[in-house]
Amino acid sequence: MTVSTKAKTYLNYINGEWVTGLNEQVEASINPANKNEIVGHIQKSTKEDLEKAVKAAHQAKKAWRKMGQAERGQFLFIIANILEENLNEIAETMTKEMGKTLPEAKGETARGIAILRYYAGEGVRKDGDVIPSSDKDALMFTKRTPIGVVGVITPWNFPVAIPIWKIAPALVYGNTVVFKPATEAAVTAAKVVECFAKAGLPEGVLNFITGSGSVIGQSLIDHPLLNAITFTGSETVGEGVAKSAAARGIKFQLEMGGKNPVIITKDADLEVAVEGVISGAFRSTGQKCTATSRVIVESPIYDAFVEKLVQDTKKITVGNGLKEGIWMGPCASESQFNTVRKYIELGKEEGATLITGGETLTGGEFEKGFYVSPAIFGAVKSNMKIAQEEIFGPVIALLRATDLEEAIEIANHTKYGLSASIFTSNISSLLEFIDDIDAGLVRINAESAGVELQAPFGGMKASSTGSREQGEAAKEFYTAIKTVFIKG
Repeated sequence: MTVSTKAKTYLNYINGEWVTGLNEQVEASINPANKNEIVGHIQKSTKEDLEKAVKAAHQAKKAWRKMGQAERGQFLFIIANILEENLNEIAETMTKEMGKTLPEAKGETARGIAILRYYAGEGVRKDGDVIPSSDKDALMFTKRTPIGVVGVITPWNFPVAIPIWKIAPALVYGNTVVFKPATEAAVTAAKVVECFAKAGLPEGVLNFITGSGSVIGQSLIDHPLLNAITFTGSETVGEGVAKSAAARGIKFQLEMGGKNPVIITKDADLEVAVEGVISGAFRSTGQKCTATSRVIVESPIYDAFVEKLVQDTKKITVGNGLKEGIWMGPCASESQFNTVRKYIELGKEEGATLITGGETLTGGEFEKGFYVSPAIFGAVKSNMKIAQEEIFGPVIALLRATDLEEAIEIANHTKYGLSASIFTSNISSLLEFIDDIDAGLVRINAESAGVELQAPFGGMKASSTGSREQGEAAKEFYTAIKTVFIKG
């Protein structure tokens, strides 16, 4: 394979400076739409590099905490403005680096800007409560205090939004940060960090380091100066993070994906339901932790629903996300591409029927990228692996249910519990669904994928551990409560 070598090398950002890794080794980030194109080179950092980053954050935390919440919030306003000025460049880099279409990348970057402005506002919101004391001559109140140095480990599928929804609250509440992005999207992450750097953050407040999870990620979690770790990624890695953090007694927050169901009741609006399922399952090439993976349809409308679903799915345009008119881009990497293809073959072996799609796209521009057509499986049983394991790709598993009770039972038959939705026109059905579904994010007559920045986000069962992310709920993870009693 011949690749272009004329690509920028992105450095680590430690203690307010862009620095080369000590071993000077780099790794290429490849465009999944054209594997002959290198988007950029990133540092293959060492434990010694990580040591410098954590020490910088530790040394900066006292001054940053004492700065005051309002002033910290002003930094986030400035960063938001800088990110907005660079929106198009960052979005284009995201599309080149991990494949999602340019409109989606622009939307994600705009969301990052909105998150920054939301948490900038936290700078002037309350950080405690006055509580009546049993002693009438005393004042008792609570106040929030930062927890110290926070490690941030993020995935490749949302390389702007996820880092920002972790870093912004961490900073405004007075913590310092060591940020390790996924290698597959580290160039995009570096461009985001450049916006933070341009805002004039004090040295050591935000540190950025790239490298392998086994070296940098694990060393970060195990570092004695780290006070908390927030992680989004695979369940396998998340379990290791939890064990390491628990052994040290530090705070940890994990988001580890889902196998998200959508229920279609017999009284649903089929047009709306099909549109929601396609968007939820195939946007971002199905590479969302909240993506629709299982679709459970009541028997009376099963055939009609499937006919329209297949018909509309065949209209999806697949290709390079930078091109106009492209609805779905490639898988984000060769590894993810191979995983999706493996599950498509596994679905066939298990006895499910591949109704449409699931083809490796070849020829022309497809020859250079990691493309697969959106797949729909019918005749799926709930115990099949394609109905139980997270695929993280454009694959739908269709299941049939006799009624709503059975549909909810099927929906809950998984170790995950991140998001779930239902399409129905019956109020009793939606209320039953809200009460009985095991999911942290519940949506009615809307796709399973969709997170509001001002609302708590997180799942049940194996999907999440620790307090919720985003909105005011983020405060629970990034601060500790002090109860103060003052006697005159």
